[in-house]
Amino acid sequence: MSPTDLSAPHFIGIGGAGMSGLAKILALRGAQVSGSDAKESTTVLALRDLGAQVSVGHAAENLPAAASCVVVSSAIRESNPELVASRERGLPVIHRSDALAALMEDRRALAVAGTHGKTTTTSMLAVSLAALGLDPSYAIGGDLDVPGSNARHGSGEIFVAEADESDRSFQKYSPEVAIVLNVELDHHANYASMDEIYESFEAFVARIVPGGTLVVSADHPGARELTSRVADRPELTIVTVGDSADATLRILGITARGMTSDVTVLVDGAELTFRVSVPGRHYAHNAVAALAAGIALGIPAAELAEALGSYTGVLRRLQLKGEAGGVQVIDSYAHHPTEISADLDAIRAAAGDAGRVLVLFQPHLFSRTQQLGTEMGEALSLADAVVVLDIYPAREDPIPGVTSDLVIDSARSHGTDVTAAHSADEAVELLAGMAKPGDLVLTMGAGDVTFLGPEILARLV
Repeated sequence: MSPTDLSAPHFIGIGGAGMSGLAKILALRGAQVSGSDAKESTTVLALRDLGAQVSVGHAAENLPAAASCVVVSSAIRESNPELVASRERGLPVIHRSDALAALMEDRRALAVAGTHGKTTTTSMLAVSLAALGLDPSYAIGGDLDVPGSNARHGSGEIFVAEADESDRSFQKYSPEVAIVLNVELDHHANYASMDEIYESFEAFVARIVPGGTLVVSADHPGARELTSRVADRPELTIVTVGDSADATLRILGITARGMTSDVTVLVDGAELTFRVSVPGRHYAHNAVAALAAGIALGIPAAELAEALGSYTGVLRRLQLKGEAGGVQVIDSYAHHPTEISADLDAIRAAAGDAGRVLVLFQPHLFSRTQQLGTEMGEALSLADAVVVLDIYPAREDPIPGVTSDLVIDSARSHGTDVTAAHSADEAVELLAGMAKPGDLVLTMGAGDVTFLGPEILARLV
């Protein structure tokens, strides 16, 4: 049996953002999809509606007799009973990235990589290509607007995929066009240094098919270093994008207009202006990278620029959750210091002098907090007041001495008004008590802090 036999795949952790997207595409392609997840969710319900057999909880008996392979992510531990059972049965166990690579084999693949901005940029491309009638397939690490919209099996020849560097899995793909938005040290459980990060990204770039294109930031120091390391590949076209004067696709101006921006770029000597329907310079830069990638696929620049205006956001990426008592509550996925700073800058620009920016922040992962807690606190100093929750562990075990105090102490050293909260109820009560008409409240982090926005709104009514 081939290790890429995806006729009857069983997904362990099928409800995850990346896993559920692949399961959806395979179900739409006619595979007999099964899987398990820790709890019921709208994502699980959506997969069942597509015919997938999904169990809640992990147990050996969840593994169907007809399973052709088992698909796992890096978060699945060897002790998982379904993984143990699959090995006992001799079933092929393949990583999520191998399944995605197999799905892209017969398409023109476009892979989006970078420490930050992957989900947004992949989503911009998916939405704009669909608006142009190209019916792309795509796999994204977040939902566009509703649960289940993180993936699509399209009839067109283009497949757009978010390429995850966290576990080096993006080295499995062979794209025609690749985007690298930025290169920074993150995912400290897997990378010990910037040299390791660069080596990983170089391996990703080496997978671009001969004659393909690398779209890379001209502004970000890490991206520029990567460009210098891969510039000697004669079969690779390198397109740089950004504010820098030497950028191939140069940004001439970004004009903030509330929760949107107008972006002007220089394309082949001509100016082109288009609307980006989300606030912030970083989102404008993501849109220009998407524009460059589409041009590399042969799509007319003016048509794609107009289509990019149809993108209205991804769940958790500065998503407005609602307004109550004159207070807007916005959800942000930002969990790395660079992302925190970028989103707070964007919200400040959108808010103007209307009111304060209040943040409910939840650090994500013990390893990340250990390495970047000080920088997280510094980034949070852009807010007027911050409430910090305990660390969201996700897949990690605690590290002695690593707590949210690393973030709190750093933020206070920069003069920030910071309060610790050790439960969701305490955090919601604190934020609701602080907020006044005209303020903006951000729930910020990659964990379950996202569920607290509606609770804050309920307290504000």
